[in-house]
Amino acid sequence: MTERYTRGEARRIVGVDDRRLRYWERLRLVRPRIRWGERFYDFGDLAALRVIKRLTDSRVPAHRLQRAVSAMALQLGQASLRVENLQLVECGRSVAVVPPGSNSAPFDPITLQWILPLLRQESPKLHQLESRSAEEWFEIAASTEAQPDTVHEAIFAYERVLELAPDWVEAHINLGVAQYQTRRLEDAQRSFLAALSLDPSNAICRYNLGCVFEETGKIDEAIENLRIAVVAMPAHADAHFNLALAYEKKGNAKHACEQWTLYLKYDPQGTWAAKARARIQQLGRGRKPPPPPIPFPKK
Repeated sequence: MTERYTRGEARRIVGVDDRRLRYWERLRLVRPRIRWGERFYDFGDLAALRVIKRLTDSRVPAHRLQRAVSAMALQLGQASLRVENLQLVECGRSVAVVPPGSNSAPFDPITLQWILPLLRQESPKLHQLESRSAEEWFEIAASTEAQPDTVHEAIFAYERVLELAPDWVEAHINLGVAQYQTRRLEDAQRSFLAALSLDPSNAICRYNLGCVFEETGKIDEAIENLRIAVVAMPAHADAHFNLALAYEKKGNAKHACEQWTLYLKYDPQGTWAAKARARIQQLGRGRKPPPPPIPFPKK
């Protein structure tokens, strides 16, 4: 049987953050199997992720990689082509392919030209003069949002994305997360609401919006959005945790205990498991102040 890895395991093995992984999935550069609301990756997926990470870390935009892979699939007459089955070569801020079974020079499947050694040494300074696309701004934002000292740069970059592509749901969500991290809660709320206006069924956005509502004291709105999130993502333990907090603030101990219990079901050894067990016991003996909400996004 082929060994499978969860998204969290794949992220740890490859060393990539969740939002970059989701973006690569959106581009169909990697295609995990979906079962029971969870995504599972095999060895081939991990190999593809390592290739994608290597190229994007070298400043090859993921959308250009996706165009090259799609063009190569068309050249080979295949409906789809897995990244790990290709020998990909960095060429400036683009990518070329060494054709399967060939020892020849790399081939640019988009321009249909062979790549000469001189061209492969093209200086990246030439690309700095080009106006950036929405996808390039997204790549910049994704590479800077993880560190507290560069999160403001990520906010700037996501705002540039949305100027060029105002209907990009993920950009709205990621902008909201970055705004939340800098405690711009009202701005984060507006970003999540903008994403929901484009994709009302987006469960991650419902979860994030529920967290913002919970922190700003809008408990009814928090419960409404977190309930939608846990229905769509029943295995998302943190959503159950934060819904339990909202129920407890509302004074609904029964529903709070149910959500603490569900959190423990899906993450029994998690970071917040001890707090969840403590809350279940404390609600039985008398109320005490609940713990702070889990920062998002976690998964």
